[in-house]
Amino acid sequence: MTKRIADPIQMEVFSNRVLAIAEDMGSILIRSSFSTNIKERRDCSTAIIDSSGRLIAQAEHIPIHLGAMMGAVETILKRYRLEDLAPGDAFICNDPYLAGGSHLPDISIITPVHIGGRVRFFAGNIAHHADVGGRNPGSTSGTSRTIFEEGIRLPVIRIARGGTIDEDLIELIASNTRDPEERRLDLRTQIGTNVRAGAMLTQLCDRMGWDAVAQAIEDVLLYTSQRLKNRIAALPDGDFRFERAMDDDGFPGPQVPIVCTARIRGDTLTFDFAGSGPEARGAINLPDSALKASVYYCVKAVLDPGLMPNQGAIDPIRIEAPTGSIVNPRPPAAVAARAVTSNRLCGAVFGALFQALPIERAMASSNDSTSASSVSGWHPRRKTTYVYPESMGGGIGAFQDRDGMDAVHVHTVNSTNLPVEALELEYPLLLDEYCFVPDSGGAGRHRGGLGMARQIRILNDGTTLSVRSDAHIVAAPGVFGGLPSSVTRIVRNPGTDREEVLHSKASGLSVGAGETVRVETLGGGGFGPPSERPLELLAADLRQEKVSLAAAKRDYGAEMVAAALALPTP
Repeated sequence: MTKRIADPIQMEVFSNRVLAIAEDMGSILIRSSFSTNIKERRDCSTAIIDSSGRLIAQAEHIPIHLGAMMGAVETILKRYRLEDLAPGDAFICNDPYLAGGSHLPDISIITPVHIGGRVRFFAGNIAHHADVGGRNPGSTSGTSRTIFEEGIRLPVIRIARGGTIDEDLIELIASNTRDPEERRLDLRTQIGTNVRAGAMLTQLCDRMGWDAVAQAIEDVLLYTSQRLKNRIAALPDGDFRFERAMDDDGFPGPQVPIVCTARIRGDTLTFDFAGSGPEARGAINLPDSALKASVYYCVKAVLDPGLMPNQGAIDPIRIEAPTGSIVNPRPPAAVAARAVTSNRLCGAVFGALFQALPIERAMASSNDSTSASSVSGWHPRRKTTYVYPESMGGGIGAFQDRDGMDAVHVHTVNSTNLPVEALELEYPLLLDEYCFVPDSGGAGRHRGGLGMARQIRILNDGTTLSVRSDAHIVAAPGVFGGLPSSVTRIVRNPGTDREEVLHSKASGLSVGAGETVRVETLGGGGFGPPSERPLELLAADLRQEKVSLAAAKRDYGAEMVAAALALPTP
């Protein structure tokens, strides 16, 4: 017999209230943090999880963080009985193998919330810390060979007992990083954010009564699960396979395939990653929590963007990944650059799912990558070592009815870029240029979105640079006759006699005062034959310098370009 929702109105009121609490947590965390990576770039997430480990609500921040917070709660529940958790306790963790984490810079704080003397919820937040130690500043080197090179490893540990913070533990963690003051202040903010969440959840339960809250939880999870099952059941049964590839495994060498087969049977959906490449030598391995979060995001984005982010959106999905592969590594495989692989995997999942959808809902591949850099050196004003992390998006793939968006993050990375004013105020660096990359989107009836360029000038000697990126070899493919995008380039001292094109995972480079580093990311793939592009759109591309005259003649033909240029200027 099909279960029924007991009280739809109460369910809707509750779901919006609890989501508002998760969003408010994120706002508190961002506004109160010290480091630019959290307060400016918003590289953090918040969630509410119930006492059995089911996700109740997640704020719309960084999709890849979802799995890590759920993994942390799962680890806590395996290690402790609920009655052993006291009011005012809080737990810290970050390790992918010991605590369900994503990578070491992403530190989770999980706080049990007591209602009526019993643990009813866990308030969770996760923040990407600019540095947690390890071989290279930024703790995200793509060339790490084991997790032991990547920073301090934190299993689940109580960081607060009965409302009292463990100062010794905070000092131990902070002292193992390159900017202890940032770590101390940001960790305190994370702990305080959950305290505020607990107060808000208590107020909600006092207002509704626990019995009503418990029923609303079951109702909203049932509704979400059935809604997703309906979306899956509307798809044709079958196996749909798509393959993307990484440039290499962190070190120069052959490409590494990421293979996804979406298996649809009735209202169940299985993702099988058999055929994906072996465990990487470098740090691009994708741990379990990041794999799950990536897949959950893809299903929501493709099948039902309005689906509430809770356990009901997870339960109908099955994931199979070969042990010892790049998408299911064994400890102590390095994982610091896992976001690069996560985004490429999302491209494979999107490609598989779009095969089961009508053509009007399909799209070309997006940049499916994230180009990140870490710049570190001595901060003259603060008298300490600074670490400046930055990640960059690129172009989105074109759609059946429109061009792809320019210069945005895609998939599981959703942070913002650090504004130039904040960059130059906080660090001894200058931003020389920040712009679109012409000709980077794949040509087609609709053009792929453009990539972006960001060029940083170093002001002090003794500065260290590390980058982690991909798609320097493998472009974003087009669909239905659309052309592929450009590829990413990272160049040291561009336009000078010292110009050097860097490998995508160059790490620990020493750069001096006056040197520059330029990152140019790839665009998205095109949709449909270039010969079918409306002349007015091609003319606009040329007028806005999104496409150069030479590239337009190459991809669209000289006659079509001439016709576009002959159109009257609007």
